[in-house]
Amino acid sequence: MNRLLPSMVGIIVLLLIQFVNAAPSNNCIGECKHGYKEPKQDWGYVGVRPNANMFWWLYYSTQQPFNSDIPLVLWLQGGPGGSSTGFGNFQEIGPLDVNQNPRNTTWVSVANVLFIDNPVGTGYSYVTDSSAYTTNVSQIADDLVTCITAFFNKLPQFQTTPFYIFSESYGGKMTAAFSQKLLQAIDAGKVKSDFKGFAMGDSWISPVDYVMTWGPYLRATSLLDTVGFGAVQNVAEKTKEAFDQGNYSQATDLWGEAESVIEEYSDDVNFYNILEHNVPDQAVKSGSPLERLRHRHLDVYANDALSELMNGSIKKKLGIPDSVVWGGQSGEVFTQQSEDFMKPVISIVDDLITNSNLRVIVYNGQLDLICDTPGTELWVQKLTWPGLAAFNTTRWTPEYVPSKEGDTAYFFKSHENFAFFWIMKAGHMVPADAGEAALMMLKAVITE
Repeated sequence: MNRLLPSMVGIIVLLLIQFVNAAPSNNCIGECKHGYKEPKQDWGYVGVRPNANMFWWLYYSTQQPFNSDIPLVLWLQGGPGGSSTGFGNFQEIGPLDVNQNPRNTTWVSVANVLFIDNPVGTGYSYVTDSSAYTTNVSQIADDLVTCITAFFNKLPQFQTTPFYIFSESYGGKMTAAFSQKLLQAIDAGKVKSDFKGFAMGDSWISPVDYVMTWGPYLRATSLLDTVGFGAVQNVAEKTKEAFDQGNYSQATDLWGEAESVIEEYSDDVNFYNILEHNVPDQAVKSGSPLERLRHRHLDVYANDALSELMNGSIKKKLGIPDSVVWGGQSGEVFTQQSEDFMKPVISIVDDLITNSNLRVIVYNGQLDLICDTPGTELWVQKLTWPGLAAFNTTRWTPEYVPSKEGDTAYFFKSHENFAFFWIMKAGHMVPADAGEAALMMLKAVITE
């Protein structure tokens, strides 16, 4: 992976100042469509540690009239190594899509939306020494606390704004750890924030539960026959055995092997949406187990149009140092987390539901495979939260897509401070697949 680093002058400047902040912009990038004007924005770098620089980008809400009660929503992408400023912004919830067309279901219509390229080395974030990469979610959470503290200090008007964290995939695992440490910092008086809650979308909270449910899920949806099901279950059991023995590196390799077996027997089903098969460049038949995992779950995010946009007009707009390449270090970010991949964070989620007033949200796309709904339901049942029994006996409620009468957007139920959304007709990237439903869910969370 090519890693182009800033000049020594740029490094010294970034270490001397915590923020490099550009002036807000109201101009379209590229070809403006229909006279569209982008919302007010701010952005900057935070030196979270020596040799580690994290980039953030804020869109102010277009909701009118604008007021201080409009929530602030932070979006954290997965991967690890997936860029929030790129993927989350232009492919899922930002005001414009990759082709610079306005998005009708943008989250900026109801909230201030903050994107952080995280962990360091992701997107426009970068390290200037390989020792600065993070290797686990605890380190990632520390960096995020440092970054958000600097953000609130830079823009103190958001210190009293209702604050929520939304995430996707590995971003949910990072969000759980970050939420716990952020709450501790707030309680200690180190951060001032009106932190209300967090939402984990199709999130890698308990990897072994996902591996163990892939076979049954694919079998139930007619994507594996008896022979294929047996092959998948065989390697899944081996993965669980390695996990139970605490051999996380071997469990990671076996996780990758399980995915290869699934590809073989399911005609290369798309791990992010089971209705799709033979997705170009998803399946890779050579390389180490880790290289194959990186290809499936990081490289597939990238596309030429997005890379051209982020390394072209957007990079120029944001004043990113010339020698920083968007996504140039993302592969190494993924690799550095390999020992931590299979470790669950159920206990962290459990602690925050049980011992805090935060709203804890789980949402899952019906068609996702990598973080399938059966696996999510399985780890939820491992919570020791006293309210779980009552949650289990609560009947869910359907909500409907506004633009199509009778079309179910999602099923929803909650008890105390915990809620679950089952999103219909969506895969792993819920806002990309079911934009209306995702926006409905956002409104439901931030208005309660």
